[in-house]
Amino acid sequence: MASVLVVEDDQFVRSALIRQLTEASHTVRSVGTALEALREVAHFRFDVVILDLGLPDLDGSEALKMLRGITDVPVIIATARDDEAEIVRLLHAGADDYLVKPFSVDHLSARMAAVLRRSRAAGAPPPSRALRVGGLTVDPLRRQAELDGTPLDLTRREFDLLAFLAGRPGVVVPRKELLAEVWQQSYGDDQTIDVHLSWLRRKLGETAARPRYLHTLRGVGVKLEPPVETRP
Repeated sequence: MASVLVVEDDQFVRSALIRQLTEASHTVRSVGTALEALREVAHFRFDVVILDLGLPDLDGSEALKMLRGITDVPVIIATARDDEAEIVRLLHAGADDYLVKPFSVDHLSARMAAVLRRSRAAGAPPPSRALRVGGLTVDPLRRQAELDGTPLDLTRREFDLLAFLAGRPGVVVPRKELLAEVWQQSYGDDQTIDVHLSWLRRKLGETAARPRYLHTLRGVGVKLEPPVETRP
């Protein structure tokens, strides 16, 4: 059972979500505006937020940015927009997942379960030692990463992905394993992995065409290893 905040201005959709989530034994609160949502998360603890983008007072993407300023609660975007660039932007802005309307309650429940597994796994005790791969240092306990002594500004998911790969240097990790271990999903779209790898590469000062640390083996998986010039 989870504590869920539904942020949806369409009364019909909102009532249906409340009913279905309650029938699934979740505790549900609901609001119809972004400002009400911000007040809710400031005063109550939620396990997950279902956030509509078409709100009357603020666009949901702006509401997401404001939510991320005050809480790390997992956010699932519920949207009628299926534009790939928009979805990528929302993931980059801090969304944990998204669903394109219309969707079934079974689909929503499955996505919620995956997000909650990831959230709970993130709360597990991390390794106590820093991981070093070439000039890259990843400290899971402090959740900090440095490249050649310079701190890296990573999102939560970017750090999780980097730390998982750094714990297995030189090992090709299948995409299915990344989805299972980093995203806590048994299935998913490779686009999610590709987007986060692209962001990581940019922050590591490399590209897919000219990799230094992150190497993708097409059809197999991804590995992290030190650049040739830094190997002993």
